[in-house]
Amino acid sequence: MIEFHLNGQPQTLESADPNLSILEWLRTKMRLTGTKEGCASGDCGACTVMLGTPSEQDGLSYQSVNSCIALIGSLHGKHLVTIDALQSEPAHPVQTAMVECHGSQCGFCTPGIIMSLVALHHEAAKQPACDRHRVLEALSGNLCRCTGYRPIMDAATRSIVNGVQEWDGGGLLKAAVPSVKDTPAASLRDAQGKRFDAPVTLEQLRDLLAGSPDARLVAGSTDLALEITQQLKTLPHLVSTEQVPELQRIDTTDEGLCIGAAVSYRRAGSVLNDRWPAFGPMLERLGSLQIRNRGTLGGNIGNASPIADMPPPLIALGAQIQLDSVEGTRWLALEDFFLDYRKTALRAGEFIRTVRVPEPRSDASTAVERLFIYKVSKRLDDDISAVLGAFWFQFDGEQIIDCRLAYGGMAATPKRARVAEAALRGASFDDVSISHAIAALASDFSPMSDVRASAAYRAQVAGNLLRRALLEYSAGADSDDKLMVTDYA
Repeated sequence: MIEFHLNGQPQTLESADPNLSILEWLRTKMRLTGTKEGCASGDCGACTVMLGTPSEQDGLSYQSVNSCIALIGSLHGKHLVTIDALQSEPAHPVQTAMVECHGSQCGFCTPGIIMSLVALHHEAAKQPACDRHRVLEALSGNLCRCTGYRPIMDAATRSIVNGVQEWDGGGLLKAAVPSVKDTPAASLRDAQGKRFDAPVTLEQLRDLLAGSPDARLVAGSTDLALEITQQLKTLPHLVSTEQVPELQRIDTTDEGLCIGAAVSYRRAGSVLNDRWPAFGPMLERLGSLQIRNRGTLGGNIGNASPIADMPPPLIALGAQIQLDSVEGTRWLALEDFFLDYRKTALRAGEFIRTVRVPEPRSDASTAVERLFIYKVSKRLDDDISAVLGAFWFQFDGEQIIDCRLAYGGMAATPKRARVAEAALRGASFDDVSISHAIAALASDFSPMSDVRASAAYRAQVAGNLLRRALLEYSAGADSDDKLMVTDYA
């Protein structure tokens, strides 16, 4: 049984197919058809809803999510708000502005656009001074098929940027959802025996995986759900990591910054960017805001995709991961976690618990650390990398004391360019050393050709990114906004 709220009303589901998406449940079971299906892969945003999650600081925290790739079990202990609930008077300021600015055309995408802006409106009411950049970020995951973005931006400017009007909605956003600590463990099953388990302690999670080592772990489901919606697979047993407090923690220790595996990209990004500013621009291009609200650091790593965005910069920083099971815990260098294409060092019954990232140096030495992250993709927003290069350097003046160069999209796993690293250590950071490192990349990688890029293109780009790092460093570029490159191949 799972318990949650839908548009302010308590709901209990004692039996349901755990493979059911929130979108399909809304439309086929609840007959709430305001939320639309456009792609069933989290790309277009027509299915956007708001999900309220209990927060220890300020009650319910609402964020936009793609309901087409969020599974029904993920609603446990939360408040789901759909476009169908926005029917009270007075209308929501976003709705009023969309009408006044003629922001709706055919109307198919409009419900998702409104829900993205309503979520931003809710955030802006707590954190004022919303600007155009935040609006563009909120809408980056919403495709307007009639290409009418100008009036939509006008509506967002009027209702959010120029001042956030208060909106109560009859208390809609104040549903009596239990606090984090009071949310009980849950289990959902259907008549065919498929099941979803949501443990709330590490012990419960360990025991579940020990008893069902073939169960699939699920957190944000931003990638896992595609096996259901796109590949039409049936996943018989899902175990959620979302409700386990230890997997949601972010701590600073003597060994470094420790981020729980179930922490979302958005939460992880804020603390990583504080320490290593190159993360900010990269994370703004990792999926859409809806994806970053749900996708998790541990999920991106455990998925073991060779083009995942987070592993290369974490490997470049020398990150480690903590693996946990009933047998105990162990630490492993992240670069050693990936064994082959989609194969990892996880043992049966084991799960990723923590990602530990070294802090930047804070001693009084003359050494300077820099992290460069470059994502190359065919479009700016919501696209998958063709190549991602992440380079950590330790400099003393122009001399390279140490370096780690990590790439995604160049091999079957995220991988370091160790031969190129050796060519750079101890050398001056100049055209000569970079040319030697670029030549050495041929010994590190034999990239493949696929729909995103040819092998020759990847090899060329991988070298060019090293040269760009040299140019950025030599020019003293502002790492907050100049360390990203997009290729429109």
